[in-house]
Amino acid sequence: MRILISNDDGYLAPGINALAEALAAVADIVVVAPDSNRSGASNSLSLDRPLSVSKAANGFYFVNGTPTDCVHIALTGMLDVRPDLVVSGINNGQNMGDDTLYSGTVAAATEAFLFGIPAIAFSQVHSGWAEVESAARVARDIVLRRFDGVDAPFLLNVNIPNLPYEQMGPLTATRLGRRHQSEPVIRGQDPRGREIFWIGAPGACRDAGEGTDFHATAQGRVSVTPLQVDLTHREQLALLRSSLE
Repeated sequence: MRILISNDDGYLAPGINALAEALAAVADIVVVAPDSNRSGASNSLSLDRPLSVSKAANGFYFVNGTPTDCVHIALTGMLDVRPDLVVSGINNGQNMGDDTLYSGTVAAATEAFLFGIPAIAFSQVHSGWAEVESAARVARDIVLRRFDGVDAPFLLNVNIPNLPYEQMGPLTATRLGRRHQSEPVIRGQDPRGREIFWIGAPGACRDAGEGTDFHATAQGRVSVTPLQVDLTHREQLALLRSSLE
């Protein structure tokens, strides 16, 4: 099995290093990741400048661009052989509910999915990398499942509790929960006295009921959510057609 690995925390992040080490034992891997932290980059492509690819001492490739740039370059001009799977992460913190829209981790996996390649995004529920080796073992277990009964290509969003491997709850199929709107921006001043703004913290959970990713991880279980890219609001489509006649 050939696996392309990327992330949004950068090629030096503990999460991608733990993931690469765990998967190298079961697959042929190539790592192509951003040169620095690109959290919140979503599905952005860098169209305003050329990009460069460099190789680190450990064999990882790093790109001066977004997570989507990394996967796009790897699949369209860098790799000689198409990977069987693309994995992204392990992210430093959760990507659940509405967060998936902003996540560079999920975006890297989504780019592979758009090219018809199965993809999985992995995140830890809490930041700080606690038990990241355990999370990497869970990720390897999930990759080895192959998901033969799921329509391919698939796009899975996985959130893993920061627990020792032996204490990890079961894999649980979930849907995305919902958050309240984000906290207000944080105002400040730069050294020259100009007003600056920091994006506020995510809001509290609005829908964290049973069946959601929030609920599963709160119970110590590993949340596995199938995602899709079609943004069409199908329930409103017929109404819109009627209103346009």
